[in-house]
Amino acid sequence: MAAPLIEESIEIQATPQQVWSVVSDLKRMGEWSPQCKKMIIRGGDIGLGTRTININRRGPLVWPTTSKVIRFQPDKELGFRVVENRTVWSYTLTETPNGVTVTERREVPTTTTKISSVLVDKLFGGEKSFEAELKLGMAETLGKIKRAAESSRA
Repeated sequence: MAAPLIEESIEIQATPQQVWSVVSDLKRMGEWSPQCKKMIIRGGDIGLGTRTININRRGPLVWPTTSKVIRFQPDKELGFRVVENRTVWSYTLTETPNGVTVTERREVPTTTTKISSVLVDKLFGGEKSFEAELKLGMAETLGKIKRAAESSRA
């Protein structure tokens, strides 16, 4: 059974607006994430209800998913639900005295789909190792977001 919550946080020395400009540019997700190699935005600007097509990769395995933005509060939070497994991925920005803390989360509000559970078990080595890999991936993603946001400071 999938963990109900996996999360990682990082402190970024930049304004909420600078961090938001990086986090909310979903077209750049392939630059940040070790697993999601590309997000194709369907439609115009990113906002509540925006849909995406995602290309994911782990070693030789490549698979598509789709998602819908379900949380969108500029400079505060962006979240999207992956249709195929019902997980919710989000980025929350919290202003601090030195900048912003960004928290990336993967939530499983109920359960994942049967097909997702089978694939994780058979192809990804089981929930425990896969979720450990996701947590490491979150740290990597947040580190890249930090470098991008801090390099954009005026």
